[in-house]
Amino acid sequence: MKLIIRVVTALVLTVVVLAGLVLLLPGEKIARLAADQLETQTGRKLAFGGKVRFTFWPTLGVKADAVTLSNADWAGPEPMLQAERLTIGVAAAELLQGDVRVTEISAILPHLNLATNEDGIGNWVFGSGAPASGGPAASSSGALPLRIEAVDLTGASLRYAAYGEAPVEMKNIDLSLLWPEPDGTVNARATLRPAGEPVEVDAEIGTFAAFLAGKVSSIGATVTAPGGKGRFDGHADINGEASGRLTFGADDALQTGVALGLALPDALAQKTVFGADVTYTADGRLSMRDLAVELGGNKLTGAADAEFNKRPEITAQLRGGALDFSALAGGTGSSGSGGAAAAGWPKGAIDASALGLADAVIDLSFDSLNTGGVILGASTLNLTVERSRAVLKFLPASMFGGQVRGQLVANNRNGLSVGGKLSFNGIRLERALGETAGYSRLNGEALGELEFLGAGNSADAIMRSLNGKGWLEAGKGFFTGFDLEQLMRSGGNGGSTVFDQMTASYIIDGGNLRNQDLLVLLKGFRAEGKGRIGLGARDLDYLFIPQLVRAGSDQVLTIPVRITGPWENPDIRPDLSQALQPKIDEIEQEAKDRVRQKLSEELNTEIAPEQDLNDVLKQRIEQEARDQLLKLLGGD
Repeated sequence: MKLIIRVVTALVLTVVVLAGLVLLLPGEKIARLAADQLETQTGRKLAFGGKVRFTFWPTLGVKADAVTLSNADWAGPEPMLQAERLTIGVAAAELLQGDVRVTEISAILPHLNLATNEDGIGNWVFGSGAPASGGPAASSSGALPLRIEAVDLTGASLRYAAYGEAPVEMKNIDLSLLWPEPDGTVNARATLRPAGEPVEVDAEIGTFAAFLAGKVSSIGATVTAPGGKGRFDGHADINGEASGRLTFGADDALQTGVALGLALPDALAQKTVFGADVTYTADGRLSMRDLAVELGGNKLTGAADAEFNKRPEITAQLRGGALDFSALAGGTGSSGSGGAAAAGWPKGAIDASALGLADAVIDLSFDSLNTGGVILGASTLNLTVERSRAVLKFLPASMFGGQVRGQLVANNRNGLSVGGKLSFNGIRLERALGETAGYSRLNGEALGELEFLGAGNSADAIMRSLNGKGWLEAGKGFFTGFDLEQLMRSGGNGGSTVFDQMTASYIIDGGNLRNQDLLVLLKGFRAEGKGRIGLGARDLDYLFIPQLVRAGSDQVLTIPVRITGPWENPDIRPDLSQALQPKIDEIEQEAKDRVRQKLSEELNTEIAPEQDLNDVLKQRIEQEARDQLLKLLGGD
C-alpha cells in the first residue's frame, strides 16, 4: 500500500513539474520553435504579425494573430495562407526536449491562395532541400511533405488559379483534416458554399505522405449537395490525375446543380443517375467508359472522351432506347415548336452562343426520340460541332413515318444561319408539314429532295430569308378544306379532295416557295397548279386548274380554283375569270376564221391563217386603186 502511494505521488509530482516547465516557456519562443520547424520541413516561412500567447487548454501550444505562411517561389509574393488567428498545437514530450512536433493547426477566417505552375504542381506541395531527420520519407526530388496531425479551418476563403486559366474564388469554407499516423490515411471533411447552400465533401486519402510527395494513392470521396450525392472510388495523385469509378444520383438534378453554382435548364428538375469508369490526366484529358446516364425516363449508355483546352473537345458514342427530351425544348410533343402561333413565327432573338462552348463529334443511335417539335423513330445521327458551326447528319433518320437522309447545318460564326440538304422517302406529308411548319391540310406519302438556306437572329427572320429548291412526288392522298368536284359543280368550300398522284418541283426565294408545274391526278379529272406559298408570311396565293372530261364526250370542263390568304384560314373559291378566258379566246378565234373565209370569197383569193386580215385588206385596196388609175390614164 505504501508503495502504491509513493508511485501515485511521484506521478502527480511529475505532472506538476512538467506543467510548470511548459508554463514557464514563453509563447513567443514556442511560436518561433514551431515556425522554425515548419520552415525546416516545408521551406516556407511562418510569420506572426500580431500578439502571440501560450495556451495550455484545450490545446497545448500557442495562439497567434495576423499569421501568414509564405508562398512557393514561382507563385508570386502573395502569401499562400493568411489568417486572422492561428492556433498551433504541439506535443509536450518533444517540447520538453527542445523539439516541436506540430499536432494541430486551426485557423479562423483564413484565406488560401492556391495555384499550379506550368508543370501542374501546386503551391501546396511543400518541400525543402534538407529534410529533417526522422521526418516522413522524401520524394525522389528531395522534397519533404509536411505532416500535421490535424488541421481545422473555419470561415475560410479560397482563390485557386490553375496555370493559364481564370482564377476561381470561393468563400465561407470549413475544413477539417485528421492525419493520426505518418504513413497512414488522412480523413478530410470540407463544407463548401459555391452558391450559398452547403455542399459537404468527405474524403479518405491512403498513404497521405506519399500522396503529398507526388505518388499515386487510393482515394475515396463523397460529395453531398441539396438534392443529390456523388461518389468517387479509385486512385489519384496531388497533380490531379485520377482513375476510378464515378457515380452520381439526384432526385432533383436542378436543385443539385444550383447548389454547385451551375446554370441548368428547368427541365432537369427530375431524377438523374450517372455512372462511369473515369480516367483524368493532368493535361486536361478525361475518358469515360462503361458510361450510363439516366435522366427521368431516358437512358443512355456508351463512352465519351473530353479534352479541356481553351475550347473543350468532346467525342462520344452513345446508345439510347425510347428518349423523350420534349421537356428540355419546352414543347409538349408532336405539336411543339414546329407549329408557330397564328400570328406568325416567333420574333424573339435566338441565343446560339452554346455552339461556341465546345467542339464535339457525337454519334447517337436510339429507338425513338421526341425533341419537343419532331418525333423520330429508330435512327442513327452524327453531330459535329467546330468553331460555332454544327452539322447534324441523318444516317438515316426515321422521321415523319419514312426515312430522311442528309444533313442540317447551324452556323453562328458571323451571325446565325441555318441550312440543309435532305432526301426523303415514304414520309407522311401531314406529319412533315405539321411538325415543322404547322400546316396539316396536305396528306399523303411522298419522296423527294429539299435544299435550303436562311439567316437571321429569330425564327421569323430566318423563315422570311429562306432560299433553296426541291421536288416531291406523292402517291394516293388528299387535301382537306376543299372538294374540287364540289367546287366545280356548285362553287362551295369544305370537304376533301382525294388524289391518286401528285408531282411538283419548286424554288424558294426570299421566304416564298414558288411552283409552276404542279400536277395532280384525280379520279375522273386532272389538275395543274402554280403560284406562291409564303413560308415567311405564312400565306398562300395559289391557282389550281382542274380539267374534268365529261363521260361520252370529248368536251373538257375547266374551272380554276384560287387559294389565297393565311395558312390557318385560306379563302378557297372558283376563279371565273380564269375559267371564262379560254372560252373567250375560242369565240374570238372562231370569229376571225369566219371573217377570213368571207374575205377569201369576196376577194377571190386564198388568205392563209397566219396572214393579218388588215394587211390583206390594205394590199387589196392598194391594188384596186393602182388598177383604176392605170385605166384612167389609158394604160393596160
